[in-house]
Amino acid sequence: MIIKTLLDTDLYKFTTSYAYIKLFPYAIGTFSFNDRNETHYTEEFLQTLKTEIEKLRRLRLTEEELEYMANNCRFLPRVYWEWLSSFRFDPRKINIYLDANHQLHMEVTDLLYKVTLYEVPLLAIVSEIKNRFFGYVPDKNQILDKLSEKIRLSNREKLLFSEFGTRRRFSFDVQDAVIKELKETSRYCTGTSNCYFAMKYNTKMMGTHPHEWFMFHGAQFGYKHANYMALENWVNVYDGDLGIALSDTYTSDIFLTNISRKQAKLFDGVRCDSGNEFEFIDKLTFRYKELGIDSTTKTVVFSNGLDFKKALKIQAYCKGRIRCSFGIGTNLTNDTGFDPSNIVMKLSQCKMNINQEWRQCIKLSDDEGKHTGTPEEVQACLRELRLPIT
Repeated sequence: MIIKTLLDTDLYKFTTSYAYIKLFPYAIGTFSFNDRNETHYTEEFLQTLKTEIEKLRRLRLTEEELEYMANNCRFLPRVYWEWLSSFRFDPRKINIYLDANHQLHMEVTDLLYKVTLYEVPLLAIVSEIKNRFFGYVPDKNQILDKLSEKIRLSNREKLLFSEFGTRRRFSFDVQDAVIKELKETSRYCTGTSNCYFAMKYNTKMMGTHPHEWFMFHGAQFGYKHANYMALENWVNVYDGDLGIALSDTYTSDIFLTNISRKQAKLFDGVRCDSGNEFEFIDKLTFRYKELGIDSTTKTVVFSNGLDFKKALKIQAYCKGRIRCSFGIGTNLTNDTGFDPSNIVMKLSQCKMNINQEWRQCIKLSDDEGKHTGTPEEVQACLRELRLPIT
């Protein structure tokens, strides 16, 4: 099995699942797969993928895992982990096929507090099987040699970073080897987003919330109010914990306009996941100053497909202005010499309850050409937010 445990996923999947349970227990959603490289897959690949997905139904949260999570996630109540011990993946809910151009389509629909848990395991499975079918065989020594260079740079420059690489990892074994090395030799690796490896290597679990949280609020309450309401509801659930706010679901400019003084003071900082990081630093520090907040007390977590050399430049730009840290994924868990997968699963539609009509979910990226959702709904969002129509 590629996915051997329910904990082989990112922490923010569990935090978001619990937030749905607490505030929107009847909400339903669909996650849809997208391969940005438009890879052509084979029928053999499809059958192997279906076989691997079928194995997900075997997973059970063990008593040891329940105790670990209950004792190490003070912001999530024990009752959530007890519920998770009864959770089962249901492959029947996953619609998966190849179209006439041999491109992969995959959708899964369920109550939001359950369906959110499918995203990361499905992406990790696709990535690993794809590498097998393309005949990619990684050189472990080469991977660790390159990793050692990154760790030396981080140790020398005091560069804080976390491992964020589960969904697009080369394989489970590569991620395991990378995190083991980080644990043993890195002085400034602050942890991993992967709960299983955090447990295995006794390191900190990292993460807050994903784009889907804001996408759900945009679909249900309108794009003008999405950022504000998503942050308010996050506070209603977590009361100040998990205080890094994601900034770019409807562009960072809109986020910085929407965020209130209370929210800016309450949240520890923000996560920058797209766009020009240097311009974002300028805009964010100006907004903090505008709100009467000392930006040097706040933190930006950068997670936009970074490597360590670029992270070092960003750190230098932040010096004396704002704290910074980095969530690095593919450059750690899929820096193998082969082209990594460029795959995502996003919330594509949702409804508050079974009686409501479906509403389309979209995401506007600060990176050109990376808007997610139907063209019609993207245009509607751009008009509502008075952004340039693309």
